[in-house]
Amino acid sequence: MKAIWNGHVLAESDATVVVEGNHYFPEASLKQDFFQDSPTKTTCPWKGEASYYSIVVAGETSTDAAWYYPAPKDAAREISGHVAFRQDVEITD
Repeated sequence: MKAIWNGHVLAESDATVVVEGNHYFPEASLKQDFFQDSPTKTTCPWKGEASYYSIVVAGETSTDAAWYYPAPKDAAREISGHVAFRQDVEITD
């Protein structure tokens, strides 16, 4: 699977985890140069607290376009160490 935004591959992996229709990519598969930490946090009742990354490619920024759960609840432990993307990021195989 590939995550693509603004014509650039952000992540690529054969080992994504699909939860609620979102492909979660292993953190090691991310091309780190495109990601900036965001102060945004949200909470999911069954997954826990999410943290976000903004994506910066070719001078354009997509704020809070990727999220991850640093310490997911037990019900979501399979996405520990994985990152998912907002719908404006194309996910393709």
